[in-house]
Amino acid sequence: MPTLLDTIDSPDDLKKIPRQDLPTLAQEIRETIIETVSKTGGHLSPNLGVVELSLAIHYAFNSPKDKVIWDVGHQAYTHKLLTGRRKNFHTLRQFEGITGFPKVSESPHDAFSTGHSGTSIPAAVGLACGRDMKGEDNKVIAVIGDGSMTSGISFEGLNQAGGMKKNLLVVLNDNEMSISPNVGALSSYLNKILTGQLFNKMKDEVDTLLESIPGIGKQISQFAHRVEEQVKGIFVPGRIFEDLGFVYIGPIDGHNLEHLLDAFENVKKMKGPLLVHVVTKKGKGYQPAEDRSHSFHGVSPFDVDSGNVHKKQSAPPSYTSIFSKTMVELAKSDEKIVGITAAMADGAGLAEFAEIFPDRFYDVGIAEQHAVTFAAGLALEGFKPVAAIYSTFLQRALDQVLLDVCLMNLPVTFAVDRAGIVGEDGPTHQGVFDLSLFRSFPHMVMMAPKDENEFRHMLKTAIDHKGPALVRYPRGSGLGVELDETIETLEIGRSEVLKEGQTAAIFAVGNMVAPAYQAAEILEQEGFDVAVINARFVKPLDGDAIEKFAEATGCIITVEENMLQGGFGSAVMEFLEERNIWNVSVKRIGIPDQFVEHGAPGLLRKNYGLDAEGIAHTVRKTLESKSKGLKGHLRDLKQAVNIQLS
Repeated sequence: MPTLLDTIDSPDDLKKIPRQDLPTLAQEIRETIIETVSKTGGHLSPNLGVVELSLAIHYAFNSPKDKVIWDVGHQAYTHKLLTGRRKNFHTLRQFEGITGFPKVSESPHDAFSTGHSGTSIPAAVGLACGRDMKGEDNKVIAVIGDGSMTSGISFEGLNQAGGMKKNLLVVLNDNEMSISPNVGALSSYLNKILTGQLFNKMKDEVDTLLESIPGIGKQISQFAHRVEEQVKGIFVPGRIFEDLGFVYIGPIDGHNLEHLLDAFENVKKMKGPLLVHVVTKKGKGYQPAEDRSHSFHGVSPFDVDSGNVHKKQSAPPSYTSIFSKTMVELAKSDEKIVGITAAMADGAGLAEFAEIFPDRFYDVGIAEQHAVTFAAGLALEGFKPVAAIYSTFLQRALDQVLLDVCLMNLPVTFAVDRAGIVGEDGPTHQGVFDLSLFRSFPHMVMMAPKDENEFRHMLKTAIDHKGPALVRYPRGSGLGVELDETIETLEIGRSEVLKEGQTAAIFAVGNMVAPAYQAAEILEQEGFDVAVINARFVKPLDGDAIEKFAEATGCIITVEENMLQGGFGSAVMEFLEERNIWNVSVKRIGIPDQFVEHGAPGLLRKNYGLDAEGIAHTVRKTLESKSKGLKGHLRDLKQAVNIQLS
């Protein structure tokens, strides 16, 4: 039997559905999202929390003419279902399927490609200014969560928008505040008063009447406005937004469609910067997600009836869990170690550290720039801060890493999780730029472990180093190697030779060492004698090892799960140029000059030739090309000699 959702291929179709039937549609959407994410994995609890909000926005406004920007974008599944992607929704986050985030190339209804926090309001201000410069009259709506409001650029956008008095709507989706029935009723009542046309008309008439009183009318009117602001400041938690130049409306129950629709219909008629405060519940409508909203924020495939995540085949501990335990172990013997996270205590592996050392742990919110400069301040006071930040998010603090840490050569450790290919979250989350971005920073030491045991030693090496150090490590499980009881520091800038060889030498970085070694074993069966070197350090390089194998083999292959431009391979080529070593062939294996789309990590690595077979293929082709080139050179030399003799 067809459902209401089956009839919707655009927001225009949505508007044909009577308002009284929208709660039924909301239930159908929830069921679709739960069923799909249970198979594909994805962001469940944030999407279940905004079903009614998404319906109300598309029911009241006219996308794509009206621009809707979803901050971060991990709550846009309902938006996708309502804007022409219903039939392909089962491909969510799958390779060559629809993305888990808004993407301008995927749909005209996606007004801005998102994936990181805080971008919605600045982007909305830009769209509003562009609209006005073109003389158009469409609406611009930024939907932002309370967590993203801790991002500095959110307030920078609010500051500009409020000062310019542009027509702009910010919807603050607050999914942390708990609404009691009384507060909800009061919120709805205040919202109707504040947004209703009758109230605004009455307010203007009272102002006119008061100001008409001879002699004292203006003073009475000003006093009345002051009283109004004081009363609003007591009962309505939006004074900060009012002070920034926004008209504040709310809080509104974000699951009450009637209240939401009335509010949006009213604000459509208002001018200037507006902020509607909506309170929602993460995981709404699915009890396991409501009870464990954090666990279901980003979840792997699960059983719908029980809410239990499907058991995976037994796997070694993840790098994140190894980081967690190692941080605790090191901190027990060094009271100067401090843990810092930017709203990712669990994800970055600092939750256990926070429980054991609460006075040495800081969560600064979604504010990576502040996290880095805050760490610099701690370092100046003699502490050893460890900033645990995902690779994709550390990109947001480039200037702070360069000028607030590296310039002063401060001992700040950057624990860069999710480095390399991350997978289904797509191009905004792939950590494939860090080697290229941070390698050029003076004083920075950069390393990547081949396995979880080496990772422990690298973490201690970074913390004990007297300057800035970065350890990058991948998402997911380690290799299952045995862990040393004692954690030791490594010699900075020294690589590790895993296999000797005379035909070629593979210098691999981090999680590419294991497949590089496997590739060498494949090639060995074909008669190629290939050396494998665990580079360990991207900066400083082990120049002695590079020079040694360049002379011994005449062929160096570099492998990295990073962009080729400016990465580890580029560093090796720069070193050879500086040493005037020219009689060597160099082949770099890595990510080409393009964004890595969403898909399973193993599939993506295979597509880029970063698995064992792919590396072996590239080495084989490189050696064949080198051999042909050498034969051609000898043939030309022989011809030249024969000509001379004749």
